[in-house]
Amino acid sequence: MSRWPTITLGALTEKTRPIQYGVLKPGPRQEDGVPMIRVTDISKNYLDTSDLYKISAPLDAEFKRTRLKGGEVLISIQGTIGRVAICPDKLAGANISRTIALIQPDNRVQPSFLRYCLLYKATGGDLWTVGTTRESLNIGDLRKTPIPVPSATEQERIVKLLDGADELRKLRAKADRRTADLIPALFHETFGDPIRNTKRWEVSRFAEVGKLDRGRSKNRPRDEPNLYGGKYPFIQTGDVANANGTITEYSQTYSEKGLAQSRMWPAGTLCITIAANIGKTAILTFPACFPDSLVGFVPGETVVADYVRQWLVTMESRLEEAAPQMAQKNINLKILSELPIPVPPLPLQKEFTTRVTEIRELEAQQAASRERLDALFQSMLHRAFRGEL
Repeated sequence: MSRWPTITLGALTEKTRPIQYGVLKPGPRQEDGVPMIRVTDISKNYLDTSDLYKISAPLDAEFKRTRLKGGEVLISIQGTIGRVAICPDKLAGANISRTIALIQPDNRVQPSFLRYCLLYKATGGDLWTVGTTRESLNIGDLRKTPIPVPSATEQERIVKLLDGADELRKLRAKADRRTADLIPALFHETFGDPIRNTKRWEVSRFAEVGKLDRGRSKNRPRDEPNLYGGKYPFIQTGDVANANGTITEYSQTYSEKGLAQSRMWPAGTLCITIAANIGKTAILTFPACFPDSLVGFVPGETVVADYVRQWLVTMESRLEEAAPQMAQKNINLKILSELPIPVPPLPLQKEFTTRVTEIRELEAQQAASRERLDALFQSMLHRAFRGEL
């Protein structure tokens, strides 16, 4: 790792507090209860307090055992392992879920230095890396983990350098969140509330303003190998849910046989998920096939795809509520077809599309900036713990 002496994490916690998991059963939610920190709250490698789950906590020994103190290091140990954060003083007394372990190092290692060290190990610097087949860490793994112990001055120097690079990433993420709010804000400013139709636009049934139909995948079994591997793009629900509004790439293709039992939709088609992630939407930027778990919408003469997509985004929660309570929720074409859609003047919709295109270009620039900042941080992190910084 470096020229520094090392000590195991177990030895670093012998005189403070044993490394331990959180509570097994967090209990029912209670808005004025005790915060319960989950993996999702530390998924960005710092503690996000925007949606803390609070519980009515039993004052038993199991719960008291894992009450947090300010400055303790938290690490995810199941699922996506190696997400690391520090408990701030203001959350002292909170608890942690079973998927998180707490670590309280003694004064030989600063908590911030330990956080960065564990991040280094979790991103390719040691044996228990994220991205391997491992799905969990145990207390034994953590106790045996070697931790470098440079001088206090050296720890402070490294933390200061890495904090600077990390702060740039946080500022980038903050700006990205603001940009993500621009399209919904622009939509409501331009068209009002589409559910209440506050601007009193003419209303039509969704099926009347364009071509609305389910995707097609007739062959059974659907995973027959000779359906795939050809030249025809094949889009699935996950591609739509993860597309951020426009589908610009694909990972699966149909063969000639696959195409024969499906159908090709044109570029500009709005794809809508009707199973699993209900009501997710994205616009195709190339011709593609998709299965019957998706609905395709080709705009008619009175609407444009960007307007319809954002209208559906505002309707997403209602579509979720309309789905039957089954093992896997889904909605059908009839539900979509009957939705009342306000139809503003076409020039106004086209102006909205122009502004949306500008915002998406900005998002693309920000994504490139985010990748550069992430690469810079990872480079500095690895150089630091190889003794090269």
